[in-house]
Amino acid sequence: MLLQTDNLTVGYDGQAVIEAVCLHIRKGEIVTLIGANGSGKSTILKTIAGTLEKISGRILFMEKNLEDFSRKEKAEKFSVMFTEKVHTELMSCQEVVETGRYPYTDYFGRLSQTDRQAVEEAIQLVDIEDFADKDFSQISDGQRQRVLLAKAICQQPEILILDEPTSYLDIHHKIRFLEILRKLVAEKQMAVLISMHELDFAEKISDYTVAVKDGKVVHYGKPDTIFTAENICDLFSIPKDLYHQYLGKMTK
Repeated sequence: MLLQTDNLTVGYDGQAVIEAVCLHIRKGEIVTLIGANGSGKSTILKTIAGTLEKISGRILFMEKNLEDFSRKEKAEKFSVMFTEKVHTELMSCQEVVETGRYPYTDYFGRLSQTDRQAVEEAIQLVDIEDFADKDFSQISDGQRQRVLLAKAICQQPEILILDEPTSYLDIHHKIRFLEILRKLVAEKQMAVLISMHELDFAEKISDYTVAVKDGKVVHYGKPDTIFTAENICDLFSIPKDLYHQYLGKMTK
């Protein structure tokens, strides 16, 4: 098992938002968190990523307590992409991508040839060559999402943690984004832990799905056991006859 949580309780200022989170992810798997806004998906991801302190429980990486890893070790193994705005000072898109290599650079942050190759490959994979030289603060939200994905990819982590990464993307780039994730998982055996709003995409891309509601994980398993009208309508508190029409469940 690459990563697992054991009775993890997460929240803010000691106040629990979700309790007893037990999930696992192996190399080459995509685990997707779904649930209504404010259900705690982001809180789980931030706690696993280490940007939010856990309240109780354990987070294990390769059966070792994650707290025992150094900051550098965590940076090499985990790459994180959250929805918060990223503020930069006169940085080009390429320079933002290059920051993904900082866990591997020397004290002065100098990039080696290997680092530059990883940056170039990530830029090409996410298809941002056309605006790589532009000021990051001057591009659209959708373009920024793709730049930040390139940054996360070029870090070459073992686990990629993504919080609502397709929020600002048009349909073409949503599909392209998910194709890239599947390619990374298949070719590099990377693990992906992701939260999503688009249920049709989540159903198709996931190896396992985690459904969160009312401070707990209410469903956890293979997509075909989670994405039923009964489960989804209960998860989002909607009438059962609205699921197909408005939430876009895709037929198999």
